[in-house]
Amino acid sequence: MGILATMSSKGQLTIPKEIRDQLNLSEGTRFFVSVRDGEVVARPKNRSVADLAGILGKPSVGAGATLEDFDEAIGQAVAEDDERIVREWNELHGKKR
Repeated sequence: MGILATMSSKGQLTIPKEIRDQLNLSEGTRFFVSVRDGEVVARPKNRSVADLAGILGKPSVGAGATLEDFDEAIGQAVAEDDERIVREWNELHGKKR
């Protein structure tokens, strides 16, 4: 199901309320936006901290990490997850990236 939306002169698109409610989107939600086969794909990045539990693996004994280390590891994990999703989507649709 889809809902017609119109892009503004500034390139902005309003996501209809029904879709915002369905995806639990709120003001300030960030999106990864890409183009796949001529279609605009916008994936909300609204994961909670609980969703990231265990994403960094088991820490080494006595290892300490800074906030920058955590930011880098989380950013890398998100990038790898996005690459995996694109790869799986392409495999499913017989496409090469």
